[in-house]
Amino acid sequence: MNQQDIQNIRSEYAASSLSEKDTAADPVKQFEKWFNEALKSEQHEPTAMTLATATHDGRPSARIVLMKGFDKEGFSFYTNYLSRKGKELSKNPLGALLFFWDSLERQVRIEGTIEKLDRATSEKYFMTRPRASQLGAVISPQSQEIAGREVLEEKMKQAEAQYEDKEVPKPSHWGGYILKPRLIEFWQGRRSRLHDRIVYKKIDNKTWKKVRLAP
Repeated sequence: MNQQDIQNIRSEYAASSLSEKDTAADPVKQFEKWFNEALKSEQHEPTAMTLATATHDGRPSARIVLMKGFDKEGFSFYTNYLSRKGKELSKNPLGALLFFWDSLERQVRIEGTIEKLDRATSEKYFMTRPRASQLGAVISPQSQEIAGREVLEEKMKQAEAQYEDKEVPKPSHWGGYILKPRLIEFWQGRRSRLHDRIVYKKIDNKTWKKVRLAP
């Protein structure tokens, strides 16, 4: 495919609309509404979200992670604390999330501060994971160079033998984070690229200001 062909790839958006009066006063309530609709849609992975972090000097990186919960406090996910994102968050706690639900022609963009979840919460979630995922968290030196896949496969065999008939403990290098939002934007695709954008900005601990942005 040549560059001209790529330039001509486009879609028209006409699935729905978004107005100020139709959105909740609380952005978390609005997110819950949209998330429930995403669950009922043809979206393959509705919990998938892009997590953007940056180094202390502003070098950005992004990856897909899975949301594992949300409430008025924020949006949670789990990972290896020694991964690139974990190291970046230890130096720069500012981050952003992006959900893209193409089945509904919607995006939700969230900005805020990211903090570690407490150990008890991380351990409680870890115990609910499939055993293979628990073992994977134990043996994987996430984001580090390895000689080949066979290194991981051999470590997995060793871990399976070590923890045979035993509970797999949560490794100290693995756990949860929560993004505490200061800004949440809801984007609904519309015709002619005149998309609807409603953004909530946190004024204080209890108050959000809701405004419309130009597309």
